[in-house]
Amino acid sequence: MFKKYRQKRDFKKTSEPKGKKTKKKSKKLIFVVQEHQASHLHWDFRLEMDGVLKSWAVPKGVPQKPGIKRLAVQTEDHPLKYADFQGEIPQGEYGAGQVIIWDKGSYKLLNKEKDLIDFTLKGKKLRGNYLLFQPQSFKANNWLIFKKNDKK
Repeated sequence: MFKKYRQKRDFKKTSEPKGKKTKKKSKKLIFVVQEHQASHLHWDFRLEMDGVLKSWAVPKGVPQKPGIKRLAVQTEDHPLKYADFQGEIPQGEYGAGQVIIWDKGSYKLLNKEKDLIDFTLKGKKLRGNYLLFQPQSFKANNWLIFKKNDKK
């Protein structure tokens, strides 16, 4: 399940969680946004789905206002325990640099299709209706994320 994730990491050197499927106590779906100062500053956006964290790197950060579309590059699935990870990934390791939790909370999945994920975030900083979608003209892992206009 986490083959790609594990292949990129040496767990003797990094304190990142090793990655195994775990059972949660809560039925609420979680999301996390981690600010990641690696070779380039970006934000890792992660949604819990099917017992893992589906993950996207968002170079300019997840938009907080409606109408702003941002590139979101899908990366390998991460274990659920990664939602609590923050710290330093050592130099020489994949993703080397500082990771901090920028926002975390729960979310409600409204619709999921092959190239579209519609959801509502309930975090401290990110709240409201969002859409992740993959235009047909985009490369395989490239998506867009944007905040929809919230209903009044």
